[in-house]
Amino acid sequence: MSVMYLLIAFSLLLATGFLLAFIWAMRDGQYEDKYTPSVRILFDDEPGQDKNVQSETHQKKSQHPSKKHKHGN
Repeated sequence: MSVMYLLIAFSLLLATGFLLAFIWAMRDGQYEDKYTPSVRILFDDEPGQDKNVQSETHQKKSQHPSKKHKHGN
């Protein structure tokens, strides 16, 4: 029976934590913008937002300078 009291206390503590997190999110303005997420899919991406282009650019920048261009000197 003591395990039940422990579980009830733990669940109340957990519920209080979720309630505090919700109140903090409400005061912080997390739920202010209800319009933008619903229409974001309708807008085109800006140029240069393609994931393949970004990954190729990142790979070129991450190469060591001496390995970028080897000339037959």
